[in-house]
Amino acid sequence: MAAAEELLTHYRQLAGREVAVGDWLQMDQQRIDAFAQATGDLQWIHIDPQRAAAESPYGSTIAHGFLTLSLLPLLTQANAVGQFEKNYPGMRLRVNYGLNKVRFPAPVRPSDRLRARTTVLSAEPAGAGVEIIYLLTVEVEGSEKPACVAEQVIRVYP
Repeated sequence: MAAAEELLTHYRQLAGREVAVGDWLQMDQQRIDAFAQATGDLQWIHIDPQRAAAESPYGSTIAHGFLTLSLLPLLTQANAVGQFEKNYPGMRLRVNYGLNKVRFPAPVRPSDRLRARTTVLSAEPAGAGVEIIYLLTVEVEGSEKPACVAEQVIRVYP
């Protein structure tokens, strides 16, 4: 069986199954402020703790939705040493192909802890490789609603 076919078979067998739960990450105001500076998104609801405490419906500053989204590689431990071989047996190259859908159902406050859960939705042939669609759910510890729900499209090549 060719390497791409092996990858395809492997991921099709995982469709509908949760395949990973990341470690908890502590959000803090310093990370939020650094993201605001890097992106130019300097809204007070993100960077002014006093004003946010007084005026925000959340009672504090909140992280940018795109900050939460940008943390997906860290939260899913996608780039951890050894994770490539574990998560993509027979893979030579992995490419982030994009996102199908992203939602931010709940805010992330500076004191929140986050982690991501990864579920394989589907796997299909894509040229010489395989396209995998994951459902990524970023949990906020103690919250019923997730901070982020995204469908990520990854292409892997043997």
